[in-house]
Amino acid sequence: MHIHLSDSLTHEQETKDYTAELEFDVFENGLADYPVIDKKPVKLRVTNTGDKKLLIEADVSFALVMPCDRCLEAVTVPFSFPISRMADFREGKEESEEPEEQPYIEGYTLDVDALVRDELFVHMPMKVLCREDCKGICNRCGANLNHGVCGCEVTEQDPRMAVIRDIFRDANQ
Repeated sequence: MHIHLSDSLTHEQETKDYTAELEFDVFENGLADYPVIDKKPVKLRVTNTGDKKLLIEADVSFALVMPCDRCLEAVTVPFSFPISRMADFREGKEESEEPEEQPYIEGYTLDVDALVRDELFVHMPMKVLCREDCKGICNRCGANLNHGVCGCEVTEQDPRMAVIRDIFRDANQ
């Protein structure tokens, strides 16, 4: 959803509240695509702080369906976080100031979906688990070990002993 900010820029020290629906159904982070579920309307507050600067605040709540990092089962990961960003619309900014990158603002239009996506990159978990004691998958057959034992040989053999194992195997044939 897009919100036009030109009206907020004309009235200094004024706050406007908006409610916006998230329009994206899939979050793409460059590595995978995660379906978005349980989307709640985004509550936005735009405050003109003076000198053509806007304080954009939002409360976001939704969930993503992500795979467990150990067993690859689908996990619903809830997200609920506040957003607070400052947007500067001054024409002649000082040359010494670093320009703040604002991919969610084009002209005087705020793209709410882009704002939420931009902030979501910061809130992504490092590891997603279906449960704390997830056993993962068998590294031989790929069976999910949370559902039961797969039947594969579980003894770890020392690769340095491979020559001796081959001698005994050849002797028994």
